[in-house]
Amino acid sequence: MQIKADNPKHYIEQLPENRKIAFARLRQTILDNIPEGFSETMSYGMIGYVIPHSLYPDGYHADPTLPLPFINIASQKDYIAFYHMGLYANKSLLDWFTKVYPEYSKTKLDMGKSCVRFRNPEQIPFPLIAELVTKISVKNWIKAYESNLKRPK
Repeated sequence: MQIKADNPKHYIEQLPENRKIAFARLRQTILDNIPEGFSETMSYGMIGYVIPHSLYPDGYHADPTLPLPFINIASQKDYIAFYHMGLYANKSLLDWFTKVYPEYSKTKLDMGKSCVRFRNPEQIPFPLIAELVTKISVKNWIKAYESNLKRPK
């Protein structure tokens, strides 16, 4: 589901009614808990949380004109997607998240490499998302990002 929006508010306005409240709450959970230095923007047709060029001039390696991505949220065809690049880049964070997820949700974890899929908007574990978002600072994300870039493929 591609939503054309130039800002987060416009994005949420275009969502199906059954997703608006949960999606807005997910956004607010991120905004309330993300460490200082990350910026909210529109990124790849989703709401994104990035390290701006003012803090990381190199930008994203695949396209240095873009800021360094960290988290994205999107409304896909069958689910709300929460993309957290730290889960992909940091095995100990991923291990923590998968271990504690059942403590916060009765649903089975539906996850790709960095994407957590929430098929039922009413079952998003907001307290867990809040805790996850606090776990990586701008400085730590840059360090993790750069160390992962240097790894041999």
